[in-house]
Amino acid sequence: MSIHYDETLKIFHLQTPGSSYVLQIIRDGHLSHRYWGARVETFGDSNPLVYMERPLSPNPYPHEKTSGFSLDTLPREYPGYGTSDFREPAFQFECEDGSAVVDLRYHSHRIFPGKPALEGLPATYTESDDEAETLELELRDDLTGLRALLLYTVFKRHDAIARSVRFVNDGGGRLKLLRAMSASVDFGDADYQMLHLSGGWANERNVLSRPLCKGWQSVESKRGASSAQHNPFLALLRGGAGEHSGEVYGFSLVYSGNFAAGAEVDQYDATRAAIGINPFEFSWLLEPGESFQTPEAVLVYSNLGLGGMSSIYHRLYRTRLARGTFRDRERPVLINNWEATYFDFDADKIEQLAVKAAELGIELLVLDDGWFGRRDDDSSSLGDWFVHKEKLPKGLGDLAERVKAKGLEFGLWFEPEMVNPDSELYRKHPDWAIHTAGRPSSTSRNQLVLDFSREEVCAAIVEMLSNVLRSAPISYVKWDMNRNMTEIGSAALPPERQRETAHRYILGLYRVLEELTKAFPDVLFESCASGGGRFDPGMLHYMPQTWTSDNTDAVSRLKIQYGTSIVYPASSMGAHVSSVPNHQTGRITPLETRGHAALSGVFGYELDLTALTAEEETIMKEQVALYKQIRRTVQFGEFHRLLSPFEGNEAAWIFVSEDGAEAAAFYYKILAHPNSGLRTLRLRGLDPSARYRVYGAEPAVDAAMADWTCGTAAGEASGSEVRKPAVYDGTGAAGNGFARIFGGDELMNIGLRVPAGLLKGDFLSHIWRLERVE
Repeated sequence: MSIHYDETLKIFHLQTPGSSYVLQIIRDGHLSHRYWGARVETFGDSNPLVYMERPLSPNPYPHEKTSGFSLDTLPREYPGYGTSDFREPAFQFECEDGSAVVDLRYHSHRIFPGKPALEGLPATYTESDDEAETLELELRDDLTGLRALLLYTVFKRHDAIARSVRFVNDGGGRLKLLRAMSASVDFGDADYQMLHLSGGWANERNVLSRPLCKGWQSVESKRGASSAQHNPFLALLRGGAGEHSGEVYGFSLVYSGNFAAGAEVDQYDATRAAIGINPFEFSWLLEPGESFQTPEAVLVYSNLGLGGMSSIYHRLYRTRLARGTFRDRERPVLINNWEATYFDFDADKIEQLAVKAAELGIELLVLDDGWFGRRDDDSSSLGDWFVHKEKLPKGLGDLAERVKAKGLEFGLWFEPEMVNPDSELYRKHPDWAIHTAGRPSSTSRNQLVLDFSREEVCAAIVEMLSNVLRSAPISYVKWDMNRNMTEIGSAALPPERQRETAHRYILGLYRVLEELTKAFPDVLFESCASGGGRFDPGMLHYMPQTWTSDNTDAVSRLKIQYGTSIVYPASSMGAHVSSVPNHQTGRITPLETRGHAALSGVFGYELDLTALTAEEETIMKEQVALYKQIRRTVQFGEFHRLLSPFEGNEAAWIFVSEDGAEAAAFYYKILAHPNSGLRTLRLRGLDPSARYRVYGAEPAVDAAMADWTCGTAAGEASGSEVRKPAVYDGTGAAGNGFARIFGGDELMNIGLRVPAGLLKGDFLSHIWRLERVE
């Protein structure tokens, strides 16, 4: 069992393979948080609760005869406000009489195998009941009749705990929910760094950290989407925890809308951390008999630093959050026409791209914006999901077949959540856009947001997109979303429910995605929101990959992809090579470096293939061939960060296959320095007892004095050199195949010499391929 209940001590002990989480029912049904950290086999209460009377404190006590029992100092499991705890509450209600006091106490519990789905919301899941156990704690407020069902799922193969709360109004009056955190955890001290992922458009998920201080510190979104500004995630790093060592506590929210995550340090240097729906401008009216389900929070503990925490999230989110046909299937190498043509294309021009793509080994062509309505620029036709007959007079079916005849699959861009005022849809249904009555509506990119809180809007979008997807052999959809919400309101909701609009929108979005992904299981859906503006676990439940950023500059992408990897696996990161000067930064970087950056995710291109030089074609053929060799390792292997671009002038990481037999290590040098020293890179994640053939390694001194590219034909001893033809070696020549044999322990403890050729020049990179020698 993963969940144990001690009837005598009223203690619940939740155990993952490497962690323990303990809570206790104490005086009068209050729930106390007791421990979260490294796994202990038995919780014997070696560090008991202490009720300490503080006579100089102005705090009230809920028990007259036991003044030392204070909710303001008690480590609580799911705290409310108004009954002597003055810290940030996990929930708030407004009662029908205007009062705000709701006092939830333990009523009952049950422990059962498996993991229940959450109504209307994405969540992690199990494929059989023996993969997890779930604890359901029922709390009640006797005066209002409110029930809260706290769910804790413990995975047997993942060091993660999934938490959520369901509120049920079993009373006779109406209740208005004002705050609903999915998880709240109290820690006994404040010796932590708070790490979060923040940025903006084209600069997503910078890794930022700061020491906790007195008061409330938080990240949030009020934009109607999880946002590029802040990701729905935070981590607390104890003491000197770093990338590879120390204790880390992760909080990740499976939600795509407005969120809040933060930590409060109180007067006694205790810390309360919480994550959930942003209470700003949120409320939800619960009529008698109605319920409200919070999104799921996934809590991860690691004593192996940030890297250990990331590995847990990667495995869980890749295998038990993402779903469908493409969860475990290798993703195709694609070419997107956007930077090649923008809006100016016809079927012949797209076919020319397909011909060149096939020559390079590319597997999928994606037709981006401009194929529908009268869409010749970004001012019109969003919402009119029918073919632009002037550009494609024979329709999508004809174009898709022409592309497929060249040996490529065909994909299509949509932006289904938006509408242009200049569109047939808006002229027919102006009230279908989110707006506040009597107020002018702000526009961004000439578009408004459709009101997905309305069922008829969702149904219309599902019907239109289904018609398109059935009209042609389409195997891929890029689902874009290019603006955040303003003037938030719905023409379909009464005044007392207007602040439900933003959350109801997200529920409607999830309903649309559920219907479409089930109806078209063989279509690979990729999420996009002006790049990475909605890169969150909620979207990954329906779409196994996300366009990581509109910024395709290789140097920028080192930070963006490194930061994204803190929580999200490489299989979720769309990463493409684009032309130079880069369209977002104006920077000029070598094609090899752009390739090495993009090879570290779901690989593709965004440039004009018909304008390549012969040298560029050769390099791109090698990149595509290399990616097909390492694709499974990159998309489904273990990922380890080696050098952070946030901490220096270089970056490095390694992918190791699930069975440890193959690996690909990447190194990037950003700016050159004169007379700089040599660099050694220590690898991680290898089998220390195994030997690996390493392609792209620097030659031994003696070999360098001779003809080192040929190596030697003798022996497989450690450090020996062999030649294996037609295997890409990372140096830029696919046929070289120079390799050396090393032990895994040597590669991790001594490391590989970074090629001296990278000392001169900016924006350079190198890749090593590793194969275990049997």
